[in-house]
Amino acid sequence: MATTVRRAVLTLPAAPLGPENPLPALRAPDGVHELDERSRDGLPRDMARQIGYEPLRSLLPVRIRDGYGRERSEREFASVVIENEHLRVTVLPELGGRVHSLVHLPTGRELLYRNPVFQPANFALNGAWFSGGIEWNTGATGHTTLSCAPLHAALVPAPDGGVMVRLWEWERLRDLPFQVDLWLPGDSEFLYVGVRVRNPHERPAPVYWWSNIAVPEDAGTRVLAPADEAWHFGYERSLRRIPVPQWEGADRTYPLRSAYPADFFYEVPDGARPWIASLGADGHGLVQTSTARLRGRKLFVWGAGGGGRRWQEWLTEPGTGGYAEIQAGLARTQLEHVRLEAGAEFSWLEAYGPLAAPARAVHGSDWAAARGAAQDALDAVLPRERVDAAYEAWRAVADTEPGERLAAGSGWGALEVLCGGFKLPGTPFAESTLGEDQEPWLRLWRTGVFPPPGRAAPPGPSLVAAHWRDMLETAPAQPLTEYHLGVAQWHAGDVAQAVRSWERGLALAPSRWPLLRCLALADALAGDLARAADGYAAAFDDLAAESRGGEPWTAAESALGQEAMAALLAVGRLPEARRVWDRLRPALRERGRFRLLAARLLAAEGHVAAARRVFEDGFEVADLREGEETLGEIWSVLTGRPLPDRYDFRMRPSG
Repeated sequence: MATTVRRAVLTLPAAPLGPENPLPALRAPDGVHELDERSRDGLPRDMARQIGYEPLRSLLPVRIRDGYGRERSEREFASVVIENEHLRVTVLPELGGRVHSLVHLPTGRELLYRNPVFQPANFALNGAWFSGGIEWNTGATGHTTLSCAPLHAALVPAPDGGVMVRLWEWERLRDLPFQVDLWLPGDSEFLYVGVRVRNPHERPAPVYWWSNIAVPEDAGTRVLAPADEAWHFGYERSLRRIPVPQWEGADRTYPLRSAYPADFFYEVPDGARPWIASLGADGHGLVQTSTARLRGRKLFVWGAGGGGRRWQEWLTEPGTGGYAEIQAGLARTQLEHVRLEAGAEFSWLEAYGPLAAPARAVHGSDWAAARGAAQDALDAVLPRERVDAAYEAWRAVADTEPGERLAAGSGWGALEVLCGGFKLPGTPFAESTLGEDQEPWLRLWRTGVFPPPGRAAPPGPSLVAAHWRDMLETAPAQPLTEYHLGVAQWHAGDVAQAVRSWERGLALAPSRWPLLRCLALADALAGDLARAADGYAAAFDDLAAESRGGEPWTAAESALGQEAMAALLAVGRLPEARRVWDRLRPALRERGRFRLLAARLLAAEGHVAAARRVFEDGFEVADLREGEETLGEIWSVLTGRPLPDRYDFRMRPSG
């Protein structure tokens, strides 16, 4: 049977993704994936260097995606299906190129954890992310900002004369283009994935890449990799070297034998074949291997504790089994970024497919024998030399221009390629993809003037790279130009200049709330909470007076309302916090994040019983952040009773 590629439609119960948050992400990313300084002592020199190399300081120019909900209805997703006689692969180009399903056709076995719903949750660097399948994480430590974004997709001739699917996009945190080529040879039991990240700039760039594979988790599931040690990282933010498989009285290669969510980064010896497998009680499951460039391997577990179980329920529908993640990356750990020189590229090939090994050996107490049995099984069905040869064959066609288009990504790559004059064979960013968000920046590049808004609306996205900042600095000083210039200066670390730009824009701005909000946040981060509260109150008053119907205005009111209430509560200005609450649209007041703020406000006003009733009546904070402990903290203020299970999302031991 020859390999076929076809368009299809996947129908899932899906929560609405909602609009982007229109407020620029001026705050630094949260510290969930940061290493405690005390853990740095004694790390291998190369690891310590890469942990300290260009960690992400800002999410700009990317916007936060926090407008999703939790009420699901049937929705159709455009998909691409790649199939031969052994495997059926379902890819979702509009959702970050996620491989939703990988079915072994002779047995009918789903090799991945396939989420039966689309439910965004706050795990990506910029918010919206969903669980299941194989995801391509690039940019910086964490789930990619492209988790719920469309990628460009097209058909390309494959090395064996067939056809493969190319996914590509411009990653905006690091301004680097990447491509993912999905190739299923006609007689292969393995899906090949060729990946390339390029640096078209005249400066080095930090690169992050981890391919995350969700696999079914049950009591009999064991994860195997060619390592006798691992680096353990938990939500206490400490990194420590531990033995594999036994640690602290339990075999941690079984995902359900840990109590709390944790990462286990395997110490794969130099020169060893890189691979990782998840095998069930019967010795059958999924294996992933690659060429040597992709050196890292990791197991992520939710653990058997209440918090981890609650998160698993949160990400899908009741009755769905749990999952763990096996992962492969460019470095030993996900705390590291790898330097890519100017004009250079990283490329490698991955392979995904079924693996069957003797169950008695795989689940035996002799770890060396267990992982040896898995590697012997892998070597028998997919020798290392075959993967290396497939990589060389793929590299020969990596620059081939795409043919039939299957999906379109964003227009940001087209804007950067046009402005920078980059040549990127194989990954065209056509001017036809430029849209409304890029239009004012295109005019700035062509005319030197940032156009004033044509209608009343929240400001569009900001760009912050040095070349855009230079253009804004020489453009006529209109209020909207000053707003975007301030955001770019803030991103560059020039806080004083950013504040001056926002203050200049404020003097003539017909719409004052975007500038007032930026200034208020600057005051808050500088420690002047009283002045920040003044600014937030003024910003929300201005927005409330200007706000109109439609999704963009609702998103602005939601985002600014949350920040304003939090700022006012922080300094005890309860009447003004109540005024913000009273001016919110009724539909916003019903959202979980605002129900939580209502409980805080009621408690601060002395209405503790009423605040407790908010919890007792029940609410869901759709954008509850990974690692966020707000629910437990507020509950402990209201009552001494144990935190109800529905609100228990704790990812680390208490105390």
